[in-house]
Amino acid sequence: MVKHIIVWTLKEEYSDAEKENIKKNIKEGLEGLKGKVPGIVEIKVEINGLASSNADLMLDSTFENEDALKGYSTHPEHVKVATEKVRPFTKIRSCFDFEV
Repeated sequence: MVKHIIVWTLKEEYSDAEKENIKKNIKEGLEGLKGKVPGIVEIKVEINGLASSNADLMLDSTFENEDALKGYSTHPEHVKVATEKVRPFTKIRSCFDFEV
């Protein structure tokens, strides 16, 4: 299996209330991909980080294998969520993928 971890920082131009709404929309969109995108074993988005965090939210996902992760990255359902709910609102994205 392969873990795919993403950490995002939202753009500074949003109010705290707007950021909460954005994070909920990202969580709903990404977690909704399970069952739509082949190869996803588990997918969850953490949006309630502690005050010590220096990012706003985190994707923690597991895929059957590296090919499934590659397929996810170009799958139309994922691309739609990324294009509409994630990319317009984030300024920093860090990714770490590894085998488990």
